[in-house]
Amino acid sequence: MTGTVTARLAELGIELPTVAAPLAAYVPAARSGSLVFTSGQLPFVDGALAATGKVGGEVGPEEAKGHARLCALNALAAVHALVGIDSVVRVVKVVGYVASAEGFTGQPAVINGASELLGEVFGEAGQHARAAVGVAELPLGAPVEVELVVEVA
Repeated sequence: MTGTVTARLAELGIELPTVAAPLAAYVPAARSGSLVFTSGQLPFVDGALAATGKVGGEVGPEEAKGHARLCALNALAAVHALVGIDSVVRVVKVVGYVASAEGFTGQPAVINGASELLGEVFGEAGQHARAAVGVAELPLGAPVEVELVVEVA
């Protein structure tokens, strides 16, 4: 990727949000060597959950995809607060959890919201390994939760 991540975000018209306050005894992100691991991030906007409910039930898959994008933005904000977004060399792994209504099997398409955002921001360095997992419930009734592992300089 040429240029800085900050410049790319500006080019895309994306502003990183304020880091969401932890809901329990953990930190938003932790560094070990050249890797930064984020805690699971929910789709918070200005401190409030953007939606609640199960995907394939109260929350449609396309709406949930947008929430996964918000989760990824919140994860990037946690990375930025810890080490500065311009220190990110590449995205290594994304893990996405989807609160799924019975019979819903479209978790990969939902988590594409996060993966596609990372591709837009980081280009080839945004290509990553990934898991998209369906779960019964998520904290606060959120429809989606995303965590990242990034390599930093």
